[in-house]
Amino acid sequence: MLTNQNVTKRYKGKPAVYGLTIDLEPGHIYGLLGPNGSGKSTWMKMMAGLIVPDEGTIQLNGEKIGPAAKKKIVYMPTEPYFYDYMKIRDVGSYLGDFFEDFDPELWKNLLERMELEENLKVTQLSSGMTAKLKVAAALARKAEYYLLDEPLNGIDLLAREAIIETIIDCMSDQASLIISSHLVEELEKTVDQVFFLKEGQAVLTGDVDAIRERRGQSIVDVYKEIYR
Repeated sequence: MLTNQNVTKRYKGKPAVYGLTIDLEPGHIYGLLGPNGSGKSTWMKMMAGLIVPDEGTIQLNGEKIGPAAKKKIVYMPTEPYFYDYMKIRDVGSYLGDFFEDFDPELWKNLLERMELEENLKVTQLSSGMTAKLKVAAALARKAEYYLLDEPLNGIDLLAREAIIETIIDCMSDQASLIISSHLVEELEKTVDQVFFLKEGQAVLTGDVDAIRERRGQSIVDVYKEIYR
């Protein structure tokens, strides 16, 4: 279990994330929802061990986030992180050198599904192809938790559908996926748990079906109500 206990992070005295106490369990697809500036990326980076909370603790299976825990957590940032000289095949070699859990065979299957050719340079890729490449790079690792920060942002409908289908098909029953996004309509039919963040705080969390039944609203309508 990935636990967050009273997690707070401030920048120049202003909280980007404030007082989050949330447990993430195996076998779920979580939607981390909120507009830009709501604290989604900051929270993900703390769970990935890239930045340290000012207050509170984050633990994976009872262990603080450190080198051992990081081996079980995959983080995909919003920004492309590939070097300009690389071709897609070089990205696979690069990841294989860094991560013991990188699966070359799964990587090739993901490239085929995403219709990405290994000889293409990363600088030649469209925004949609770059998004697909980032997702393939994340899913090619064997981890317990996958943190995908805005994987659907800035790409067309068909590319979004391809990415979502691939994510669902590749997820293990023992792993959990956390997707941050403000594209709620795309995620509502995919996620089974949601967190609504507003000004760094969790204002609504829970099972998607239970929230819809209790409030008599779609997740899209709940989002509109919270952030209107």
